[in-house]
Amino acid sequence: MILGKKLIVVMPAYNAEKTLRQTYAELPHEYVDEVILVDDASRDSTALVAHDLGITTVVHAENRGYGANQKTCYREALKLGADIVVMVHPDYQYSPRLVTAMASMITSGHYDVVLGSRILCGGNWQGGMPFYKYIANRFLTLVENLMLGIKLSEFHTGYRAFSREVLLALPLEENSDDFIFDNEMLVQAVYQGFRIGEISCPTKYFDEASSISFTRSVRYGFGVLAASGKFVLQKLGFAHFALFSRKGRKLL
Repeated sequence: MILGKKLIVVMPAYNAEKTLRQTYAELPHEYVDEVILVDDASRDSTALVAHDLGITTVVHAENRGYGANQKTCYREALKLGADIVVMVHPDYQYSPRLVTAMASMITSGHYDVVLGSRILCGGNWQGGMPFYKYIANRFLTLVENLMLGIKLSEFHTGYRAFSREVLLALPLEENSDDFIFDNEMLVQAVYQGFRIGEISCPTKYFDEASSISFTRSVRYGFGVLAASGKFVLQKLGFAHFALFSRKGRKLL
């Protein structure tokens, strides 16, 4: 716990058996109350390794997608009474040691959502980020900042922390089950006025680290633009989307 707040780490996993042990070992276990791993029908022994480590494990019978995996992660964490939920990818791309800092930014009362930013850290090429992904990241972030009227260093990190209130308020069941879920969630948080903070986060790119193909990256980029476009249309009153409805389908 941190300041009396129950802290749960969730891990959306797919074929992470080679990196899961190292990721889990570096979590700040003195503060983390529970770890939940959701295995999205991996083809390796991810679930067996998780059980061996004593991690609460949920296994999807079939691959449902990254967004669907996160929905299960957050739903299970809420059921267990989490006050703060930090998503840590089990591929060891993001440093698990920053969980405490990210959760503390929420318990401080200053933020509702905290992002681990690769851009604030700098040195992304040294860490192995593909050049085209860096350029796409900067372009999409610039467009989103302009369209959403905020200023973040990046929207596309997979390292995130949320308060319980955010996860209960956002209509997350209206979101995609694919990778665009991440971006839709942030756009929803901005729409509802939640406060978003960032922390510098070093990252690693290597063979075992998860990454999407160029084709899916392009599809993700168009999805980002579509989500921002819907935000603008809704704000201007030209259209109404379930994505932003306070009565939309929620996790619980």
